[in-house]
Amino acid sequence: MKRQELEHLIRAAAAITNEYELVIIGSQSILGALPNAPSTLLKSMEADIYPLRHPELADLIDGAIGELSPFEERFGYYAQGVGPDTAILPAGWEQRLIKVQNENTDLKIGLCLDPDDLAASKLAAGRGKDKNFVEAMLEHGVVTSKSVQERIELLPVEPDRKDALVRWVAAREPEQQPIKPEPGYDFDDGMGDDFDLSR
Repeated sequence: MKRQELEHLIRAAAAITNEYELVIIGSQSILGALPNAPSTLLKSMEADIYPLRHPELADLIDGAIGELSPFEERFGYYAQGVGPDTAILPAGWEQRLIKVQNENTDLKIGLCLDPDDLAASKLAAGRGKDKNFVEAMLEHGVVTSKSVQERIELLPVEPDRKDALVRWVAAREPEQQPIKPEPGYDFDDGMGDDFDLSR
């Protein structure tokens, strides 16, 4: 998936649900922080999306622009409507979301996971493809071993599970510097009250 394709999905999902803000979880949320992410991280043609204020409307996304829909047949990528409980995420992830908003999203807002939160979530899921994704993130310097280990400590899982995940990451620490964001790219750290997910 390319960044402009994710933006198209944000625009389409917003129109379908009549919602202004959408949360993107899963692997392709990496495109929020890194519009030109390494190609090994962009193999999926699916974005997991739910409306921020009304997650129950995610079924509308599945029906209109989901897998096997005319939308996918035409464009070659699709959105999967998910819920807030789909992913296991580190405490405080809501305050670290990265905003995607431009003319291609029709000024609607897509909120993508911070890369370290994404990596920790993938490890919590524990599937082979998830671990491979995190290995690629580490190899390309998208995240560091230290930063991912810190996010693992914030996961709502048992201490033994945390320890096992920390050891797994530590054993795969590459000698590489993190990728720098594009010059002038706005991570919008001050998200403010507009993005308070507790509402």
